Amino acid sequence: MIVGRGMLDAACPGEVFTSPVPDQMLAATKAVNGGAGVLHIVKNYTGDVLNFQMAAEMAEDDGIEVVPVVINDDVAVQDSLYTAGRRGTGATVFVEKIAGALAEDGADLAAVAAVAREVNERSRSFGVALSSCIVPAAGKPTFELGEAEVELGIGIHGEPGRTRAALTPAAELAAVALDAINADLAVNGDLLVMVNGMGGTPLIELYLMFNEVRQYLEARGGRVARNLVGNYITSLEMQGFSVTVCQLTDTLTRLWDAPVDTPALRWGR
Repeated sequence: MIVGRGMLDAACPGEVFTSPVPDQMLAATKAVNGGAGVLHIVKNYTGDVLNFQMAAEMAEDDGIEVVPVVINDDVAVQDSLYTAGRRGTGATVFVEKIAGALAEDGADLAAVAAVAREVNERSRSFGVALSSCIVPAAGKPTFELGEAEVELGIGIHGEPGRTRAALTPAAELAAVALDAINADLAVNGDLLVMVNGMGGTPLIELYLMFNEVRQYLEARGGRVARNLVGNYITSLEMQGFSVTVCQLTDTLTRLWDAPVDTPALRWGR
């Protein structure tokens, strides 16, 4: 989805909701190494962090410089069964696009890693689930939600959120997500905003949610300068959404606008 010109050179999927193994990561690292080193973009889940660390050490034994950047944008929970610190979610897409554009420009590894960290630091996310997903190996929902319930602060692998609450209108759900984000990162100025589907939410409903998000941000001095609406970081067939907000600079906007050609994102020449 996100491998191609102006974005990633390789991606390492593991089993469903499971980290890829170090040998996979090492093979990908070797395949894309052009002599200038390799950036690892790692979501902050314990298995991913440990396995990428092992892969980086093995790559360095082979003479390949590796710099990891850990993504930890989710404001919903601090520490959990799966993570130390915050989880990595929607900001991953922003980091991959912007760092990929700078790499495409010919920047060195240190500069690409620095902009990846900057995007992560300027981004925050919050997710809401209206239903559970079903891991194929389990064959049953990861958790149970009533028809009039939502899980606030859900993770991308079915992890629990902050609390369970009654289903409310879209404007109120947007406010819950953005209140949490705004408490941690001011939502003013020029913003890059993603309303992401969790896999089972119709696109028309995501656009409805985006409109509520836009109105919330504009009422607080924010301007949606760039946006994405669609399914980018999903949780199988879960119904729900997540919101990711990034504070833009002129440089980050230029890199976001730079040409990209992948199955998920495609614009420019």
